[in-house]
Amino acid sequence: MCRRLRTFLQPVVMFAQVGSTIYETGLLMLLKERYNSTANSSFSNASHSEEDEQQKAISNFYMISNIILGVSPVLTALCLARLGDKGYRKLQVCLPLVGYLLSRVMLLLVILFEWPVQVMFGAVILQGLSGSYCAYWAGVMAITADQSTEKLRAVQMESVQVAYGVAGLIGSMTSGYIYNLDANRQHPGVILAVLSSTFTLLSLIYSTFLLKTQSIEKSPSNGLTQENCTINQNSEISDDMGDSVPSIDCKVVGDKDQPAPLNSFQQINIVLLFIAAVLYDTGDGQFMNIRASFVVKEPLNWNVKLIGYGNAANFAIYFTSFLGVCAFHRCLSDAFMVGIGILSFASGLLLMAFVTKTYMYFVARALNLFALMTMPTIRSMLSKQVDASSYGKIFVLLELSFTLASVITSPIFTKIYQATLDWFAGFCFILSSILSFLAIIPVGVVAYRTRQQQGYEPIPSS
Repeated sequence: MCRRLRTFLQPVVMFAQVGSTIYETGLLMLLKERYNSTANSSFSNASHSEEDEQQKAISNFYMISNIILGVSPVLTALCLARLGDKGYRKLQVCLPLVGYLLSRVMLLLVILFEWPVQVMFGAVILQGLSGSYCAYWAGVMAITADQSTEKLRAVQMESVQVAYGVAGLIGSMTSGYIYNLDANRQHPGVILAVLSSTFTLLSLIYSTFLLKTQSIEKSPSNGLTQENCTINQNSEISDDMGDSVPSIDCKVVGDKDQPAPLNSFQQINIVLLFIAAVLYDTGDGQFMNIRASFVVKEPLNWNVKLIGYGNAANFAIYFTSFLGVCAFHRCLSDAFMVGIGILSFASGLLLMAFVTKTYMYFVARALNLFALMTMPTIRSMLSKQVDASSYGKIFVLLELSFTLASVITSPIFTKIYQATLDWFAGFCFILSSILSFLAIIPVGVVAYRTRQQQGYEPIPSS
């Protein structure tokens, strides 16, 4: 029983995410404070110019950070994926957590010693060189796929994601109150930085010394083909009627370093699912990047407590999406669940574009109840196209596709946001909604092709 509990990834994800959520709140408040003082010194007689200058500085900081995080983890993530597919799954999780820990400690040092905020770019580089989120989350998903059956894989992946969301909810709800404990001191945010480092360290300790991963050799994922199975005519098994049947000896041909080659049908499905995932993730990622700046400006002008509540609303969606997957997976296909998630997300973003009051923000987020069903289900669909010995590679390539798309689109969205601040600050949210909605098309094509293939499968002879 104890060994079974040690296979759960949820503690790793929850500790790391509580630390990340607290870190993000602390970093945003640090940027707001530092850039606010800079704007005041530059625009002492023009409050509107001060706010615009602060918005541009914060959005530029996140834009540069996203570009660094898009470029720096590539080689490390690919190397970790290869090692993970050879059986070193934990390394794919542990090394990125080391980078996370270093960046949290760097935030603490910047606050304590009043270093320039540009030092945090160094923290971002360290985080990227350790593999960052693309290696970490790919490792988490690969371990989850190893430990689940195809039928329940979407539920298992969503259960890990709901742990991520619950942890984010806890961190978001408490971070504002924690920040206020030392907001009036000389170094506001120190407690947040210390707690963020502590939770990240706990996640690293658990994943390194306590977590047990299932061997890849025990779980070939895509079944056995006729070429893998041989009939043993010398060994017979008797059934209850006294008849005898030849036994079938099955084995996986080749070693785990040489996965079975993909056929053209699988390759096309993988490309289509990658396109869908990148479109959706780009819409989601750019929305979250702009949202951080959007909520601290007029007309919302949130303080640290409201920022915490807003983040909590974001993470509450993880729980509702998990309930959606549990409810729908028995009666709907993966493609239908992806479609529901995309429609939920796109509709919420359309309303978010016109938010002018705090209550409207939470109404818009309520429309996103099932938005986070999308990515775990797409990952589940992808895992069914490849061997278990390729999970690490396929998931890290997916995450790298996300980071590459972010590098390309983040500057574009940032400049559009800055250009539309005065006349329609929510314009970028409409663009994100359109991008995410387009993801329905490739998913629908995959569903149609899969149904067609199943419809034309030959009926086995009796």
